[in-house]
Amino acid sequence: MRKHSILLIAGLFGLSLGQAFAHHSFAAEYDSNKPVTLKGTVTKMEWMNPHARFYIDVKDESGTVTNWELELGSPNGLMRRGWTRSSLKPGDAVLIEGYAAKDGAKLANARNVTLADGRKVFAGSDETPGAKEAK
Repeated sequence: MRKHSILLIAGLFGLSLGQAFAHHSFAAEYDSNKPVTLKGTVTKMEWMNPHARFYIDVKDESGTVTNWELELGSPNGLMRRGWTRSSLKPGDAVLIEGYAAKDGAKLANARNVTLADGRKVFAGSDETPGAKEAK
């Protein structure tokens, strides 16, 4: 019985440790010296912890469409700012201001999202440069 208890505790510790490492700081993944502005159409929304994410199709000057992944704050933090699960839906046109990933992936931390009706909503996590001032 003691062996099973030790294995259970070790397993739970491993799960919580894995979640702690999965949550990263802004500086670990994004470059505050690489601001991006993206205009596109929402393709998917993922409302989950530790960060909500959504995806947009962005068309460049040549007509090539690229799908970008945008990281938002936590669902709880977004709800405190007035977001709901249906704030962004597939097909919605959006303008994103944020910061690109350090590794050049089509990934960015969204700071502001401008909706089709012109409303601008703060979307960044607390790690986003200037986030505390914008609240």
